[in-house]
Amino acid sequence: MKPVSYWLKSLAILSVTAIATGTPIISNKASATTTADLAQNAGPVEIFVPAPELKNPRSINIPVPPPERRDDRICEQFLQPAIDTIIDSPSFAQGKWGILITSLSQEKTFYSRNADQYLVPASNIKLLTTAAALQKFDSRTAIGSKSLGEWVNTTNLSSNNYYANTLLSRIGGSQVAQGILTRLGIDPKSYRQADGSGLSRQNVATPRALVNTLTAMSSAQGREVFLASLPIAGVSGTLKNRLRLTPAQGRVHAKTGTLRGVRALSGYLEHPDYGFMVFSIIVNQPSQSGAVLVKTIDEIVLRLTRLTPCR
Repeated sequence: MKPVSYWLKSLAILSVTAIATGTPIISNKASATTTADLAQNAGPVEIFVPAPELKNPRSINIPVPPPERRDDRICEQFLQPAIDTIIDSPSFAQGKWGILITSLSQEKTFYSRNADQYLVPASNIKLLTTAAALQKFDSRTAIGSKSLGEWVNTTNLSSNNYYANTLLSRIGGSQVAQGILTRLGIDPKSYRQADGSGLSRQNVATPRALVNTLTAMSSAQGREVFLASLPIAGVSGTLKNRLRLTPAQGRVHAKTGTLRGVRALSGYLEHPDYGFMVFSIIVNQPSQSGAVLVKTIDEIVLRLTRLTPCR
């Protein structure tokens, strides 16, 4: 004879099964009241245990969210708020930002903020200096033991202040350079050039002046030399250690600008959907660290690499 505990255990298991399924189970005796009766009775008797009653037998609709996007692309119409979110941070409440981003191949503006505001551009003024020099002289013209092309390359790639100031002097000064740039299509009221290097804080320029210079130089005399002189993100010059291992590496050709409380970056971005984009980003904020300003400018550039046509 099996122990009483065996039968009790079996009955417990069967009872749980019956409750879950609503099916009859077989026990030794329906009217047994003691464990001895269960142990002695061998005649099976049906015991029906009803299943729990469902209060609402109808099906329930469970909403399923759409598949999550697995990329970080920015639809073109959302670029403005994507950049505004960055520079409207409390960290830049005391800063002055000027930004203009356009298309080189078509009359299209992707983003504009204070595009006509005068700001200290630091070494971005070298873009005006080298553009004017390439219009006045052939790139093979000798200056000392080097060609003008080599001088332009050193001026922009390494941001050499001596080379930049020497070039402006060779041109004939800022007034002569202004006349050359005006013929190139640059509004003389959109900037004021005090030196060739950008060291003077008397230099001011609008983002539009720099974008217009870059746009004009894409088809002007000396364009190949001019483009080749610009640092490349993550690759060369003053951008060698910036934007490395990002989608911007190798695709951004731009001139940096650095003074205390001033950071600037103006140049071209090769975009797979939009071709060449032309941009100028300038910030003047002495109360903020240079490292933070550079990081923020780079974040804006990375937003541009993620731009995609809206579909």
